[in-house]
Amino acid sequence: MRRAVHLAVAAVLAGAVPLAHAQDANALVQTLKSKFTLTQVTPNGSDITVPGSILTLQKDRLIMYAISNPAPPQSTYKRGRITKNFGFGEALVNNLNNPNQAAPDQRIFSPGEKFWVIAIGAAKDGMVFKLLSDPYGDVRYWGELKFQFPKKTVPSADELLSTIAEVITAQPPDNAAAAAPQPPPPATQPPAPEPAPAAPAQAPPPLTPPPPPPAEPKTISVGDTTDQLVANFGQPQKVVKLGAKQVYYYSDMKVTLVNGKVTDVADITPSK
Repeated sequence: MRRAVHLAVAAVLAGAVPLAHAQDANALVQTLKSKFTLTQVTPNGSDITVPGSILTLQKDRLIMYAISNPAPPQSTYKRGRITKNFGFGEALVNNLNNPNQAAPDQRIFSPGEKFWVIAIGAAKDGMVFKLLSDPYGDVRYWGELKFQFPKKTVPSADELLSTIAEVITAQPPDNAAAAAPQPPPPATQPPAPEPAPAAPAQAPPPLTPPPPPPAEPKTISVGDTTDQLVANFGQPQKVVKLGAKQVYYYSDMKVTLVNGKVTDVADITPSK
């Protein structure tokens, strides 16, 4: 699966743009990446390590395949409609010599549903977004959405962003943990007064109180509430909200809650 994910991303980002348009297309890719923060995923694409912009679908009929499929399907947006490009994704799973082979697990996304963008690249006739969904019944889905250039010419950034806004809108990642305001500089202090005469030394107390017992380790379990999570671990570094689901990101773990109850705890400590 790791190889399939990298090959699929490489296919989008490969030099498919004509040389006459390459410079404009590459500049357009950078502009889009400044507007849509890419989400980072594990090598096999099965989980999110660093969340980016949350995209909300505005149009109907966007088809995605289960992440277990070696390649994602591709759809194109033009003339106000999303249509699937036949031949993308199927060739890697449908063997022509085996007509009884099952079709790939797919899902049709509707307006209002949300997902992530994990790659943006230029094709010879458009700009391609690679998308990844949250799990649906423990299954993540992925797909590509191409915004076709008019008459195969590279549009301006404003023109393309206007077209993209007809299909997807972006909610930026939570930056609430950004730098806090700095305290004001201390006021000028008056000269320090002369030190008072030292008080006579006092005898130490007869006994030193014992140290307090060590604090119990903090734990979190499936079924715990949001209040219990925050009481044990404090406020998270980042919170991602997806309807009834909330994902709390700490420095070494990711906690998923549904309707205020913990449903999953995952370790995201980077491997050494």
